[in-house]
Amino acid sequence: MHGDHGWRIRLADAALAAVVGAVGMLAAAIGESASPLDHALIAVGSLALAAHRSAPRGVLAVTTVCLLAYVWHAGPAATAALPVVAAVHTAGRTGHRAVAAAAGAVFLGGYLAAGGASGDAARETALLAGWFLCAVVTGVADKNWQAYLRQTEQRALEAERTREEAALRRAGEERLRIARELHDSLTHSISIVKLQAGVAVHLARKRGEEVPPALLAIQEAGGEAMRELRATLDVLRTDEPTGTPAVLVERARAGGLAVDLTVAGHERPLAATVDRAAYRIVQEALTNAARHAGPAKVTVQLDYGEGDLTIRVEDDGTADPSRPPAEGIGLTGMRERVTALGGTLHAAPRAEGGFSVRARLPLEAA
Repeated sequence: MHGDHGWRIRLADAALAAVVGAVGMLAAAIGESASPLDHALIAVGSLALAAHRSAPRGVLAVTTVCLLAYVWHAGPAATAALPVVAAVHTAGRTGHRAVAAAAGAVFLGGYLAAGGASGDAARETALLAGWFLCAVVTGVADKNWQAYLRQTEQRALEAERTREEAALRRAGEERLRIARELHDSLTHSISIVKLQAGVAVHLARKRGEEVPPALLAIQEAGGEAMRELRATLDVLRTDEPTGTPAVLVERARAGGLAVDLTVAGHERPLAATVDRAAYRIVQEALTNAARHAGPAKVTVQLDYGEGDLTIRVEDDGTADPSRPPAEGIGLTGMRERVTALGGTLHAAPRAEGGFSVRARLPLEAA
């Protein structure tokens, strides 16, 4: 899309240069005194305007020289100043005010000298001086206007960033509120259930009775629920990583999971948002592998590219491509993190068996 826009701009510049040249050549043809050399000078000086965006000073020099040579060869003509006025305007718009004013003064001096000391030449030169002054002033005004538009766009982007930061701050406050609410309600209730189950088990054993399996299951489930709830509350209280992917791999190994970590590319510090997302992706992938892959070998690979970080976590476990698992809360949260940073995520069973998580995070997402 950007290339199409640039192509249209270049086409418009070429069309404008052609129109200016056509006007000058038509005026020269009406005068019936122009030679092929004069037409060539008008054509070269006018068509050079097509390159005014890439080389404004070069275009100004070529146009001024060609049209001044035309004036000296064919005599003064007000229409000959049109390409030079356009070149002076574009040079002033790109910040070359002194060069633009100097080129205008040179052309006016040559125009006056070519007309001799006649009053008509002096009046025409004075009129053209007004044109050139307007060209310089409008060029500078256009440059200032473009700078103002860029500053306005920057301020709008800054305001949007500030709104996003405020939204993140409110989200953090809401997480803390939810954590407090869960702690006050659920942990108390689960603790009572676990305590009552423990008392019942203790009394049954004290009386020498057989402990019902359901009661033992309740006691174990209560303890597991408390651990899961504490982990959930920790996540709600803070969204910051508590280590690095290497630490996660060491923890997984200590927990009995066979994990290998490889790092490719030039490892370097990451922006906070990218670093946090990478940590959570590896954490969730290793958690899923420990829970669902069975006795499997897991590989974690971090590939630092020029503009992105690629994360691969793959296992050779029991996942079957013909029966893809439903995407749970963990994978959904992982996908949301990657999407928020403008990256891509692929999480699915591998064709050769096992599960694969591949995420690409742009490093400029910060």
